[in-house]
Amino acid sequence: MPLQIQSDGQTVTAYLAGEIDHHEAVSMRQAIDAQLMGGDVKLLVMDFTDVTFMDSSGIGLVMGRYRQIRYNEGELHIVNPSPHIYKVMRIAGLERLAVIHKTTPARRELP
Repeated sequence: MPLQIQSDGQTVTAYLAGEIDHHEAVSMRQAIDAQLMGGDVKLLVMDFTDVTFMDSSGIGLVMGRYRQIRYNEGELHIVNPSPHIYKVMRIAGLERLAVIHKTTPARRELP
């Protein structure tokens, strides 16, 4: 699976890679949700640096993780989307749900 996850307690960072289509989105969702469940995660960072393609399944992946992190009263940050993926996210209205950083912010800039 093209996904690596790091957790330091209240922050989970998911490094996504490759193509996010229906098949990959399902396995990514399960892996990320497993990290969010049962903990006190307040920040989910989804890093799109290595994502080469994303269809509507990718939008659904982000929206579902937004609902999960909001359940814990946390925030969702998206970092490093390519210009094309950023445009897809903006058209889908994801800027209303998540903070989107076109580059990776310094750690101190994240809450």
